[in-house]
Amino acid sequence: MPEFSLDLNEEQRDLRDWVHGFASEVVRPAAAEWDEREETPWPIIQEASKIGLYGFEFLANAWADPTGLSLCIANEELFWGDAGIGMAIFGTSLAVASIYGSGTPDQMVEWVPQCFGDPDDPKVAAFCTTEPEAGSDVSAMRTRARYDEATDEWILSGQKAFATNGGIANVHVVTASVDPELGSRGQAGFIVPPGTPGLTATKKLRKLGLRASHTADVFLDEVRVPGSCLLGGKDALDDRLAKAREGKKASGQAAMRTFELSRPTVGAQALGIARAAYEYALDYAKSRVQFGRPIIDNQGIAFALADMRTEIDAARLLVWRAAWMGRNNRVFEAGEGSMSKLKAGEVAVSTTEKAVQILGGAGFVRDHPVERWYRDAKIYTIFEGTSEIQRLVVSRAISGRYIR
Repeated sequence: MPEFSLDLNEEQRDLRDWVHGFASEVVRPAAAEWDEREETPWPIIQEASKIGLYGFEFLANAWADPTGLSLCIANEELFWGDAGIGMAIFGTSLAVASIYGSGTPDQMVEWVPQCFGDPDDPKVAAFCTTEPEAGSDVSAMRTRARYDEATDEWILSGQKAFATNGGIANVHVVTASVDPELGSRGQAGFIVPPGTPGLTATKKLRKLGLRASHTADVFLDEVRVPGSCLLGGKDALDDRLAKAREGKKASGQAAMRTFELSRPTVGAQALGIARAAYEYALDYAKSRVQFGRPIIDNQGIAFALADMRTEIDAARLLVWRAAWMGRNNRVFEAGEGSMSKLKAGEVAVSTTEKAVQILGGAGFVRDHPVERWYRDAKIYTIFEGTSEIQRLVVSRAISGRYIR
């Protein structure tokens, strides 16, 4: 039996250093500009594609890591560079996770490459599930999908909110209700191919943070997609719906399966932001002199930095545990996936706030990046399940009770 170790192996260390180099040399120098412009950083996405950081091959290789850590390591390093640009690069992976988690092998082969395009003409993909009245309450989804047997087509109608890459995506993955009476068990995922009529989007939403990442509302007006675009196929859907109607247990619905695959990765993104803020504040505290000595010599500052480092390391251990469990098909008996995202998101918010405080007035102006990291961090207590929803998942898991 191998000896227990928390050391990264050589491949993981090489991956960490490679992504960190790209984040340091390409992403971070451009971060303030793209945050200010609030535009999709296509040149940087293309650069990531050229070096092999953006594409399915990279995701597949990272997912192949039996420890489950590689994708978390890459996300932490990239988001250390900048969260907005990081999301512009890795935002496509949520749609890919949906196709991977629910699709057939043929669907993966056909659609995943179209999510990324190629280095000469990179593309992005969008995962559309949140709605104006169905955010945390996924069962309240109003987008409908009905089957036209005569043409073997699915017809989608509804509205999606806050979709990363919504409207600019080459491939949209949309969750919709097939049988509203079954709530979340009556939902399925659909691929909307490029250029499909009836899908439109708002202009890019102006956000507090992650400004380089495109977010928009998506509208589906009688959007017709081929029957082959139902993720998993109609036979599997019919079987799942039949079991649900009989009250039998069935596999989780499309959106939840996607979030289960992605939650530790999202936690790793939050860690990257937190670590960037901590490191910057630490360097600043060593060099900033007040009352004749560096401010880090003051216990109040030193203890704040000690707390920041402790919380970041604790959150990383939760993220890595959840990633390992997910990769090795361990059951999240205590909501360990939700624990990881909850802790990492809240650590990102508290750490970036402390960084602003340590810098004082300098932390409040855009000459220093901590104000951007502070803005970027907040979304991690909101999207892919708010902190309150994560606590609900954990509390239900540990109590075995339906807690409202």
